[in-house]
Amino acid sequence: MKMTVMLFLLLFCATIAGAEAPGYHVLKRLHLGGEGGWDYPTIDGPNRRLYLSRGNYVQVVDLSTDKVVGEIPDTPGVHGIALAPDLHRGFISNGKSNMVSIFDLKTLKVTGQVKTGDNPDAIVYDPATKRLFIGNGRSHDATIIDAVTGKVLRTIPLGGKPEFAVADGAGRFFVNIEDTAEVVTIDSRTLTVIRRSALAPCEEPTGLALDQKHHRIFSGCRNRIMTVLDTESGRLLVTLPIGGGVDGAGYDSHRKLAFSSNGDGTLTVIRETPAGLFAVAETVVTLPGARTMALDPVTHNLYLPTALFESAPASGRSGEKMRPLMIRDSFELLVIGK
Repeated sequence: MKMTVMLFLLLFCATIAGAEAPGYHVLKRLHLGGEGGWDYPTIDGPNRRLYLSRGNYVQVVDLSTDKVVGEIPDTPGVHGIALAPDLHRGFISNGKSNMVSIFDLKTLKVTGQVKTGDNPDAIVYDPATKRLFIGNGRSHDATIIDAVTGKVLRTIPLGGKPEFAVADGAGRFFVNIEDTAEVVTIDSRTLTVIRRSALAPCEEPTGLALDQKHHRIFSGCRNRIMTVLDTESGRLLVTLPIGGGVDGAGYDSHRKLAFSSNGDGTLTVIRETPAGLFAVAETVVTLPGARTMALDPVTHNLYLPTALFESAPASGRSGEKMRPLMIRDSFELLVIGK
């Protein structure tokens, strides 16, 4: 009897341990090459396409074959890509030209350009209102565009530098304000700021992810923490430790896990429990520079762009810290999963 009970307990503990450990790891490395650095990737799950910002063009990858199937040229200083599948079009924020490019999702042909504020960066589409939010980094405001007509509806002052943004699908945009460490909530129908939520002790929030069902925002902060914010009350719920150099975040509603992609070569996985508690589930080793990410809603895999680098000088002419140089044609995608 004692042996039976002990065996049962061992099996029970093993089952619990297995359930708590997501076991994420690098499934494969896709060498894509090509010129240019990168910023935010975006996934079209149903159509199995991944859009990658590559400096002055957008690289398009077929996720069924892991092959590059197209490019969208003439996107100077591209930061992000937003998709509007109900309108059969996508939108690209071009930081150097202060424009948004509109393109056809099927042909990848650019069909229009829209003027924005200074240095458009974050870009997100709200299907509830068919409106587009563009956060302008240098002019510290947001351009709101009618995604159907391509017309600018309003410019909204944000009181700081916008970083990443998300839409809840119910008429609200949320955006991290990097220099004031806040999340600003915008009503996408009235086009007004309805709340500013402080994230202290967070410093320089960058990556942003949304748990739509439970009304929670996950912000990755440069001082190695992730904050969890209640979007209904604007109250900060908890802070959790993450790696350094974060620039991307994601949330998997199916697995109830949040992710922080860190430029130091780690991916932080945060578990959310039914009781509303949060904990770091694991830290996955990736590669240095893998600081942004996209979550595939179909396979639940994560895609992290990065490259190989040369050694960087300790400082530049003015004493500022210099970034390492990217080795030519070394750009790749890390596919992270179970």
